[in-house]
Amino acid sequence: MAAILSLAQAVEDNLKDGDIVAMEGFTHLIPFAAGHEVIRQGRKRLNLIRMTPDLIYDQMIGMGCAEKVVFFWGGNPGVGSLPRFRDAHENGWPNKITIEEHSHAAMANAFDAGAAGLPFAVFRGYRGAELKRVNPNIKDITCPFTGEKLAAVPALKLDVAIVHAQKADIRGNVLFEGIVGVQKQAVLAAKRSIVTVEEIVDTLEPHLPNAVILPGWTVSAVVHVPGGAHPSYAHGYYKRDNAFYKKWDAISRDRDSFRVWIGEHVLRKDPDAFAVHAKKAA
Repeated sequence: MAAILSLAQAVEDNLKDGDIVAMEGFTHLIPFAAGHEVIRQGRKRLNLIRMTPDLIYDQMIGMGCAEKVVFFWGGNPGVGSLPRFRDAHENGWPNKITIEEHSHAAMANAFDAGAAGLPFAVFRGYRGAELKRVNPNIKDITCPFTGEKLAAVPALKLDVAIVHAQKADIRGNVLFEGIVGVQKQAVLAAKRSIVTVEEIVDTLEPHLPNAVILPGWTVSAVVHVPGGAHPSYAHGYYKRDNAFYKKWDAISRDRDSFRVWIGEHVLRKDPDAFAVHAKKAA
């Protein structure tokens, strides 16, 4: 059964320097509060995996947490690129990072393969694509039954998965509703997992037809962090803070303004700072 812990204790117990970690959530339920705790604890040399790296990875990369990023698309949604990501990769500030770029389909299939305990994923893709020229982890494979040429990529096998969800019950079972990304697959592909939630309740009662429940035995730690997905949104709880995504572009372009913002809003804060966002109507 998942342990119900503080966020500081959950990160301390489950995330170590050099780990392969995925922090997932698509459009909403992005685990910003957990990412801030990783920054506060000064984790280094992480291999960061995410379908679509956005602001939380920009912040972590800018604070020197990352050594490598594996991804499909990286950017500030609707605004532009990620300045801290680019600065680290292009200029080595605050440290040099390497990147491994895939297609969306490849990442999705690689998460599925990791969740299933398979060594690699096979799918139809990369036909005519040039990513194979720069990514040696994209291979061609021939189907032994039909002779069809297919693509193969390594399964994503994680040390740690970190996700945010709407609810968990007192036994550690977790409920996701709304847009469902690869949170389930990330948790199943990981040795350890941390799930931050808006609420801890006695009993889970799904309301939407696409709801996903992760059983408590798949989760290492559950943490109550209301508002923990801000500035992304949590379906049924609060809206996306579009204004902040726009502000981040200016904040992150300059190294000094970035460090000032991180100092004020991350290093000198704790997870309780996110609670104010949970009070906003969805």
